[in-house]
Order: sequence, then C-alpha cells, then structure tokens
Amino acid sequence: MQNNDYEYKMLEAFVGKPDRVLWYQNAFSKFNVNGVDTMKWHWNWWGFFGGFLYLLYRKAYTPALILFLISVTVGMIFPFGFIIAILAGGYSTYFVYKVYKVQKGTIENIIDDEEKRIETMKEIGGYHQWVIWIYGVFISLIMLTFFGLALTSISQIN
Repeated sequence: MQNNDYEYKMLEAFVGKPDRVLWYQNAFSKFNVNGVDTMKWHWNWWGFFGGFLYLLYRKAYTPALILFLISVTVGMIFPFGFIIAILAGGYSTYFVYKVYKVQKGTIENIIDDEEKRIETMKEIGGYHQWVIWIYGVFISLIMLTFFGLALTSISQIN
C-alpha cells in the first residue's frame, strides 16, 4: 500500500494548482469506495458554465468530445441545453477523476521510481491554459452579438 504523501504529490502533480488539490482530493474521495470506482454527483461550477471546455481544460479529451457533440446536437433546444449544463456541473469532475486514474495507473505500471512518477504526472497532467482564452473570446463574442442585436432593435424602434 502506498503512503498518503505519495498519493497527495501525485494528485498535486495532476491538478497542477496547489491551491486546488484539496478540492479535487475531496471530490475524488467520493468516487472511490473501498477501491471500487462509482460515478457520483459532485457539483462543479466550472463544469456547469464551461461544459466541454472545462473537460478540455482538464485534458479529459474523450468526455469533452462527447459532451461537445451532445451540446451541439440536442443542447441547442432550450430545456435540453440547460439540463446538459446541470449534468455537466454535477458529473464532469467524475470524468476528470477517471482521467487521473488512467494516467496514474499507466505511469505506475511503467515507472518504478516515485519521484519520476510524480515528474511524469506533472508533464502529462495539469491543464490547458489556452482554454481559458478560448472561453473568454467565446463569451465576448456572445456578449457583443447580443449587444449588437439590442442596438439594432433600439434603432429600429426609434
């Protein structure tokens, strides 16, 4: 059995942000019950507002792609888009946990030295900073579109 210090360092290397490790540690502890992975609800505001972009930010590529495809197909219909956002907020952290477990297992099967494992996790874990910029541009474009539509409507009234 591996010690808690090693587990913490692996999670910290994966998360990439020391101030967020405790949040992920608490969330991930819900998903593993006596060694058995279980999908459970754990609210994540970034998952709710960011949807597939949050998963992409956290390098959960397959769940991000699936959520993107769901969002652009049925998500455009009003009530379904909101339902999808709620589900993303509740379950996206679980998919990040699954990515962590797979990466950790792969690293541990290949590398024996704990320090090299942690360094490798730092390299392949973490997050994509560029997703924040994409999200900011996306939100800005939406706001500019609505602002432009509002101005057009006002000018037509006058």
